[in-house]
Amino acid sequence: MFVCQPLRREHRTDTFSCGKEELDAWLRRSALHARANNTAATFVWCEEGSTEVVAYYSFTSMTLEREELPRSLARGGMHKMPAVLLARLALDTRHQGRGLGPVLLVDAFERALTGNEVFAVRFFVVDALDEEAYTFYEKHGFRGIPGSMRLYRKMSDIAKTLA
Repeated sequence: MFVCQPLRREHRTDTFSCGKEELDAWLRRSALHARANNTAATFVWCEEGSTEVVAYYSFTSMTLEREELPRSLARGGMHKMPAVLLARLALDTRHQGRGLGPVLLVDAFERALTGNEVFAVRFFVVDALDEEAYTFYEKHGFRGIPGSMRLYRKMSDIAKTLA
């Protein structure tokens, strides 16, 4: 069983490897600094009783320009619409292939919905690192923004899905 908690100094990140060096390096070198500067909040999964990180995700805030979105979503909206950006989501290779990726994503959804009760945002956004990630997010209800690797879901749709 995994426990999700905010990343702290005592968490062991040195053995974490998701197969994407960019994601591994960010966790080790930048995640704590980003939290200290309030530019990103990282949450980690550890096995109960352990501090070794086996998965993580990070959030930051952003805005979407009305012009980026399909007309049906942007109609009547502000020029800049508030969103939460799932900046990173990674699972250690030792746990890949066991169906945990979608569980990690749902954990991120639930945490974002909790935050949305205080700081309202309209969209949940991801910038896919590569085609594999893009396909993963599409499979989980995200829609792509043409001409980019950015995908989105409405927070209200996520809330309905998890209800």
